[in-house]
Amino acid sequence: MSYLKIPKGYKPLLDARQTELGIKKVKDFFQGSLSAELRLRRVTAPLFVLKGQGINDDLNGVERAVTFPIKDLGDQRAEVVHSLAKWKRLMLGEYKIEPGFGLYTDMNAIRSDESLGNLHSLYVDQWDWERTIRKEDRTIDFLKDIVSRIYSVMVRTEYVVYEMYPQIKPVLPDKITFIHAEKLRQLFPDKSPKERENLITKKYGAVFIMGVGGPLGDGEKHDGRAPDYDDWTTIGEDGLPGLNGDILVWNDVLDQAMELSSMGIRVDKEALVRQLKMTGQEERLNLYFHKRLMEDSIPLSIGGGIGQSRLCMFFLRKAHVGEIQASIWPEDMREECRKNNIPLI
Repeated sequence: MSYLKIPKGYKPLLDARQTELGIKKVKDFFQGSLSAELRLRRVTAPLFVLKGQGINDDLNGVERAVTFPIKDLGDQRAEVVHSLAKWKRLMLGEYKIEPGFGLYTDMNAIRSDESLGNLHSLYVDQWDWERTIRKEDRTIDFLKDIVSRIYSVMVRTEYVVYEMYPQIKPVLPDKITFIHAEKLRQLFPDKSPKERENLITKKYGAVFIMGVGGPLGDGEKHDGRAPDYDDWTTIGEDGLPGLNGDILVWNDVLDQAMELSSMGIRVDKEALVRQLKMTGQEERLNLYFHKRLMEDSIPLSIGGGIGQSRLCMFFLRKAHVGEIQASIWPEDMREECRKNNIPLI
């Protein structure tokens, strides 16, 4: 089911030409700054992987991957990636990247089961990044440090856009606020996870919600996470489980919280077994990626994805991701956007 939010009196601050120039500026500056900040080298990424190896991202475990047969492999099937959460970790090992360094790549995906709307498209483009870490880095403090450094790149990018287009005023706070999903639930026990996100993000402007994927105090999850990449069960220094989370910023155009990045410290062997058991997916231990992890032949890591179109949408103050990227939309959505000054590409 598609969903469209129409901001009252919306008028784009940039025309089509300015928008395209702005997109290039945001992408060029952000990826260069992120690479320097986290010491990441750029690598080439696949659009598809072989099915049945456990390499593709399973997202929430219910989304169907786009698949196709390969004639020269006896019609063995390939899957268009959902993201490169596990592939990147394999590449850290292949490139023998030392702790403190990592890689990033342009990830392009098709998510055919996505509910289309202002923030969601069939086409997903993001910077997927991964960094080798040491065992002693698997802490909440280390996670917070990496999040803060990524957020600092976002703040700098917003200022670069302001220099280019003075009508786009910076709105991000200097620092990002951290809160665990369980503490957020306790603050707003009668609200849904999305309502909690809106309340806390509107208050602080930018937040990182930790501990996403595992059950909270009421038995419910804040949001879904696959069991075999982010570690959402290891107890951190705060006494709560979860070494992962989401970066959200307050979007004044849509008057709601907007997720720009999902990231986390990745599972080690113990967390992998624990989380597969919790989700009833222990058979995945027989897959290629999982065997490699259990054999200690791929490194410990931290990583995530940062939405390219979403980042541009936020910094250029757009009401719909279709103003940034070319995709397919329901005709009634296109018509409604035309009527309300939202020019979809």
